[in-house]
This record gives sequence, structure tokens and C-alpha cells, in this order.
Amino acid sequence: MLEHLTKQTFLNKVFDYEKNKEWNFNGELPAIIDFYADWCGPCKMVAPILEDLASEYEGKINIYKVDTEAEQELASVFGIRSIPSILFIPKSDKPQMAQGALPKDALKDAIERVLLGVESVN
Repeated sequence: MLEHLTKQTFLNKVFDYEKNKEWNFNGELPAIIDFYADWCGPCKMVAPILEDLASEYEGKINIYKVDTEAEQELASVFGIRSIPSILFIPKSDKPQMAQGALPKDALKDAIERVLLGVESVN
């Protein structure tokens, strides 16, 4: 299940950048954050893929969405310049940003390697 984040839910569930300068992930599970806008064509291509992945990895990762139009402060905190931008947040490592509409296999590969620490199956 995808969850749309506001600034307040982001501060609670992901990272309280108002209190912490250093990255400190608040989540229980590794996460993906999709920074998008309703007018963005490539964002619309990624949305159903993320819905599928949210079901497939339920209980293993959380997938969040941030509307960059509604949450401009969050977009600026992360320096979002192009969308979609997808932030991969491992449980105990630094987050990694990917830009552009990634295909499902690339997203799955990143989930497995970056978030779940699984070695490549290829």
C-alpha cells in the first residue's frame, strides 16, 4: 500500500530534518520515496509499477509518495530538480537517489541490492 507523505508525516516516519542535521532514518522498514507531480508524464508511468512493488514487498519495505507541488519544502530539502526522483532508503545506510522513470526490473534490482542487501541474482 502506497502512502502519500506530507511534511509532518515525513518528519515522523522518515527523517526529522528540523531536529537532525545528520541523516537519521526513523522508519522500521527500508523505504522508497517517489517524488512526483500530477502533471508529470513519466511519473504516471512509474506509479503503477510502484503500486505493484508495494504489494510484492509488503512487510519488507515501505513505499511513499511525495507530491512536489504540494510539498515544496520536502522537494527543496532533497534538492529535487527533476521528477520523477526516487529515493532509496536502506535501514542503516545513507539514502541513494535515482532520477527518471526506471523500469520495473531496475526498481526491483535496486530494492534487492540497496534496500534488502541481496546479492544480484544474475
